[in-house]
Amino acid sequence: MGPHLDQFAAAGAEARRAMLRGIVAGGELEDPAWRAAFEAVPRHLFVPYYYVTGTSGPERLWCEDPDPARRAQWLHGAYADGALATRIRDGELVSSSSQPSLMARMLEELDIRDGHTVLEIGAGTGYNAALLAHRLGDDAVTTMDLDPEITESARNHLAAAGYHPAVITGDGARGCPERGPYDRIIVTCTLPSVPQAWLAQCRPQARILAPFATGLILLRVCPSPHGPYAEGRFLHTPAYFVPLRGAPPPVRHPHTGGVPRRVAENELFRFLQTLTGTTLDPREALSLWQREKRPERERFGITLRDGRQWAWLDDPEGPYAWPLIAG
Repeated sequence: MGPHLDQFAAAGAEARRAMLRGIVAGGELEDPAWRAAFEAVPRHLFVPYYYVTGTSGPERLWCEDPDPARRAQWLHGAYADGALATRIRDGELVSSSSQPSLMARMLEELDIRDGHTVLEIGAGTGYNAALLAHRLGDDAVTTMDLDPEITESARNHLAAAGYHPAVITGDGARGCPERGPYDRIIVTCTLPSVPQAWLAQCRPQARILAPFATGLILLRVCPSPHGPYAEGRFLHTPAYFVPLRGAPPPVRHPHTGGVPRRVAENELFRFLQTLTGTTLDPREALSLWQREKRPERERFGITLRDGRQWAWLDDPEGPYAWPLIAG
């Protein structure tokens, strides 16, 4: 954390209000409690530097750049409604700060209430954890990441902003049972499957919201005589996040033979292919796509039950179902 970030407080507050107005105008943050959180938490404290695309590769913008114009560019970007690349390693993006309007949508979809406890998988910069801590209090929030550099950085950012939730270094796929049980789990990295370990750490009727394929799956955890199960549908919203580190990469069919280019490049068709993995070859995916009249994300869902998990179209027990690798 740079020592001079406090000099941006006034300009940051004005930029933060402008960002908030834009998010609200876009239809998000209907809950006054979340509007208050976004207004109070200074995003620029969580991104003292980030990377933008330069003429010869990633270019760093940072708060202590000696050039006033570049410092102003950094502050403007910190409050733009866009994702920010905050950590690049060996040319690969390993951590980012998500688009604020998408964060707002995800937080509202969680339907968080006073007294809830939340586990966040993927600490990132700590900004999302700060929003949660502002809404619920420090003791109700646990955020974790596999990378100790990321958790240390997030912890410092949070402290600078006046928040002190639990920041845990560990494998997010295993959760954090010692801090549970949780009413909500929010994930800020793309999953190859939904870890079964999370279900045992949830209270009945808990919600899990996670990026999966190129969408957001919202699961409800329910009790049963055979142990908790989870089921839910995808939101309409597209979402692209950094993959969960430590998890095996999802298996995908590498070919697009027989699929017209205009279909292969369609964002929803790519979602279908990513979700079904190698279960459907390109021609089978195309046949389903045409037969079901280009199904939207909301028609798809995921079920975890009895140690199995599968994706489905329209009905968990219907004819269109594809096994997922158990997490």
